[in-house]
Amino acid sequence: MLHEAGAELIVTDIFDEKVEKVVNEFGAQAVSGDELYRIDAEVFAPCALGAVVNDETIKQMKFKIIAGGANNQLLDENIHGKKLKEKNILYAPDYLINAGGVTNVYFEVINEYNEERVTKKVKNIYNILMEVYEIADEQNITTVEAAAKLAEKRINLIRQVRQNYLR
Repeated sequence: MLHEAGAELIVTDIFDEKVEKVVNEFGAQAVSGDELYRIDAEVFAPCALGAVVNDETIKQMKFKIIAGGANNQLLDENIHGKKLKEKNILYAPDYLINAGGVTNVYFEVINEYNEERVTKKVKNIYNILMEVYEIADEQNITTVEAAAKLAEKRINLIRQVRQNYLR
């Protein structure tokens, strides 16, 4: 989708054949793993290994946004969330940006899969991210902290609703 939208793709992987495939199919530029962190790019999308956002890599980063499919992208959410904020790098918390996969599986597990319904829920992740960014800005906290606050708020609301029905 990014290729179709005209994005310039820069890729790396521990498996050379995967890199070669993306280079051939999408005209991506291949770089070594360590070189990736020094690239001046708008978006960094870690999509495999966790803990790639750490003290050493953050020092090298020139990205404006980190938004990828890997779990546990930050080595330490508290430390590295703050370092990203200090460098003015917008971070999309991994469990939030990756919620589409869980949403899809949920509807499959409860045997109520409906592509239109799932797509609508997945597209709403954008709105939730915007709410997280607003909370982070308003309260001058990291996006990691803002996402946790929003999640706690939603959990408490559901808890209150359930308690009302169980009385």
